[in-house]
Amino acid sequence: MTAPQPAKSAPERIVLEGRYARLEPIGLQHAADIYAASIGEGVPERYRWLFSHAPQSVGDTEAWIAAANAGPDRYVAVIDKATGKAHGHQGWMRIFPDHASIEIGGVYWGPAIARTRIATEALYLFARHAFDDLGYRRFEWKCNNRNEGSKAAARRFGFQYEGLFRQDRIVKGENRDTAWFSIIDGEWPALRAEYERWLAPENFDADGMQRTKLGTRG
Repeated sequence: MTAPQPAKSAPERIVLEGRYARLEPIGLQHAADIYAASIGEGVPERYRWLFSHAPQSVGDTEAWIAAANAGPDRYVAVIDKATGKAHGHQGWMRIFPDHASIEIGGVYWGPAIARTRIATEALYLFARHAFDDLGYRRFEWKCNNRNEGSKAAARRFGFQYEGLFRQDRIVKGENRDTAWFSIIDGEWPALRAEYERWLAPENFDADGMQRTKLGTRG
């Protein structure tokens, strides 16, 4: 058996380009768009499960971006290429190049892109960069165990459930039991092929609706 190898590096602050989504290192220039994507119907429930609260102004969003960029995680803005607007963010977390392990976290996909090919491609671009470009062996997804939507999304994206960390955190004054999921490098080639099949333009009708579902559940 080949000895496991470290990853090449932590992710750099670079742009990752897809067909429908573009991931840009997050900056103050994205604040107005992300604030606009953080107000309206359904938003409070989306923010309920994040460590941060929904911003109450563009200024709040700017402060959050500045704090995020000062910390150890590396956030990107998720851009809809059709409009050029940022509709959310996601971050590289638990970055361990020596162990070739990394997490996608801090995910906020606003109502305009949630459950669309833009969000799916945003996840795919992270996974492809981690495995194919940087040589990571493990790609993690974690969430509050009460967040059924996040757990369903993890399974749809091909992550395998690994277990529950009971009483893992206190978040917003409440207990958080954390559900752990992962994709490992040996699983990635088949998942990559299925993502690429699903994201192909011919899999969508004129209204952008999928013709076939993403078949990553095995």
